[in-house]
Amino acid sequence: MASTLKTKTARLSVMSNSLLIIMKLTVGLLSNSVSILSEAIHSSLDLVAAIIAYFAVRVSGNPADERHPYGHGKTENVSGVIEAILIFIASTWIIIEAIRKLIHPEKPGVLGLGVLVMAISAVINTLVSRRLYKVAHMTDSVALEADALHLKTDVITSAGVAVGLSLMWITGWHILDPIIALGVAMLIIYESYMLLKKAFSPLLDTAIAPDELAKVEALLKEMNATYHSLRSRAAGHQRFVEFHLEVPAGETIEVIHRQCDLIEERLEREFRDISVVIHPEPKN
Repeated sequence: MASTLKTKTARLSVMSNSLLIIMKLTVGLLSNSVSILSEAIHSSLDLVAAIIAYFAVRVSGNPADERHPYGHGKTENVSGVIEAILIFIASTWIIIEAIRKLIHPEKPGVLGLGVLVMAISAVINTLVSRRLYKVAHMTDSVALEADALHLKTDVITSAGVAVGLSLMWITGWHILDPIIALGVAMLIIYESYMLLKKAFSPLLDTAIAPDELAKVEALLKEMNATYHSLRSRAAGHQRFVEFHLEVPAGETIEVIHRQCDLIEERLEREFRDISVVIHPEPKN
C-alpha cells in the first residue's frame, strides 16, 4: 500500500515538472531572459529528480531477496545523491550564463508573460510539493522528501524571478535579470548541499536519528530489558536495530525466545519498517 502511494505521488511530480519545463523554456527563449531560462533548467533538473525518485521508490518498495537480504531501502539514498549532483551541475551553468549577461547585457522581452508563467509555476509547485512532503512523512521516503525539497526551492526561485521581472518591467533595469539568476543559482547550490548531506549519510551505515535511538532505549528500559552493544543503521525508509540482551543463566530457551518476541513486537508497533536482531546471553 505504502509503495503504491509513493509511486503514484512520484508520478504526479513527473507530470507537473514536464508541463512547467515546456512553459518556462518557451517563454525563456521568446524573452531571451536568463532568469527564466535558469528556471527552465531548474525545472528540468526537478524532472530528472522526479523520474529518479519515481524509479527509486518502486525499487525500494521491493521485499528483501537472496542478493539483497537487507532490502532495497538504500536505493532512495542513492537517488538523492544523484539528484544533488545534478542540481549542482545545473547551478554552475546558470552562474556562467548569468556572468556572461552581466558582461554583455541583453534586453529581455515579453516580461509580462514571464511574470505570469513564474506565478503559475509557483502555485503548481506549492501544491505538488505539499503532497510530496505529506506522503514522504507518511512513508519515511527519502526520495520523495528530496523531490519535495526541489519543488519547494522552485517555488521560492519562481516567486523571486516573478518579482524581479516585474521590477524590470516597471523600472527598465535589465541588469536585474542576471542578478536574479545568480540568486537562483546560489539557492540551488545550498539546496544541493543539504540534499547531499541527508542522502549520503545513510550510505555509510549511519545510526538512526538520535531521537529515534533515544526512543528505542526508553522502550527497552520500560520493558526492564538489560542490554548492551546497541547498534542501529538506516537505509532509506528502513531501520535496523540490534543489541545483546542479558538473560538469567539457566533460563529455558522458550522463555528467552518469548522475551525476545515481546521486545521485537513492541519496537515494531512503535516504529515503521524496523528490523530487530537480539542476541541473548547469560548474565555474569
